[in-house]
Amino acid sequence: MTRPIPHDTLRAFATETYLKLGMPEASAALVADSLVQADLWGHQSHGLMRLFWYGLRLESGAMDATALPEVAEEPGALSTIDGRNGVGQVVAKAAMEQAIRAAKRHGIGAVSVRNSGHFGMAMYYTRMAAEAGCIGFLSSNASPAMAPWGGTEKRVGNNPWSWAAPAGQHAPFVLDIANTAVARGKLYLARQRGEAIPQGWAMDAEGRPTTDAVAGIAGTILPMAGHKGYAISVMMDVLSGVLSGSGFGSAITGPYVPTGESGVGHLAIAIDVNATRPLAEFEADMERLIAELKSAPRAPGVDDIFYPGEIEARNDTRGRAEGLSLPEATLETLREEAAKRGISVPF
Repeated sequence: MTRPIPHDTLRAFATETYLKLGMPEASAALVADSLVQADLWGHQSHGLMRLFWYGLRLESGAMDATALPEVAEEPGALSTIDGRNGVGQVVAKAAMEQAIRAAKRHGIGAVSVRNSGHFGMAMYYTRMAAEAGCIGFLSSNASPAMAPWGGTEKRVGNNPWSWAAPAGQHAPFVLDIANTAVARGKLYLARQRGEAIPQGWAMDAEGRPTTDAVAGIAGTILPMAGHKGYAISVMMDVLSGVLSGSGFGSAITGPYVPTGESGVGHLAIAIDVNATRPLAEFEADMERLIAELKSAPRAPGVDDIFYPGEIEARNDTRGRAEGLSLPEATLETLREEAAKRGISVPF
């Protein structure tokens, strides 16, 4: 790791990069913030490491830098959005905002999304719902990463999903997971760091367990919880891709590939807590739930028990105060790619 860099410095650099690559100012700022926020939360696999992955897709025309989804100001409880092959972060934010608007009118709002792209971390958007007094859900399908249970060839995406809820005095209660044993970006991060991956993360192209990140990328990532993770992932593809009329299964192109339209679909849901019970009562019960979890007797060597989303919130506070330490390989790649495009690098 290198010396810490202020998060604002990294965000400004990423924004400038996307402006140079043709994004409107609001879109460039949003995508930059989503990447830096992932690093702040401690998920470098979804952070600035991906800056030029999206950049290459913009340059090839695989992703439309200027396309904006058409949104409804007064949506029904169930609505749809066509992402028009635009930037996934822009589409996902619009979808969650529309779901929240619908929830405030109807108690619940669901938005089915087609023709989007990779949007980074799902919790970036479900936290929007939590901060608006709602419970938020977001699912997405993704390019093939794992084999069907018992198979050896990639046919199923990791198809991530997230829930978030208000938690009173605490940072939002958040679940954000992919259905593979690990997010594929963590294999790319391990490759970049020259590190082995743990057993149970991936198989090579011949279906043999491997600790080699390169072999795992060429092969398949294993599902979480065995056959259960496989089944959940396929269901998320149904909710995200089949329901919306977008791509599904092997038709999805991921952000790791510089060409080819993504075809990604999402499902965004917001539930207005106040439509069920007063928000203050809900938050008080969430505080009691968190206190109960954290007060459980601890196993040997455990200093603290965390509720879902707490570690990310702590990392965010520390990163904003101390700066972000990114792998030197990541910084070197950013410098090299920026230099090719005449973009100034402040680190």
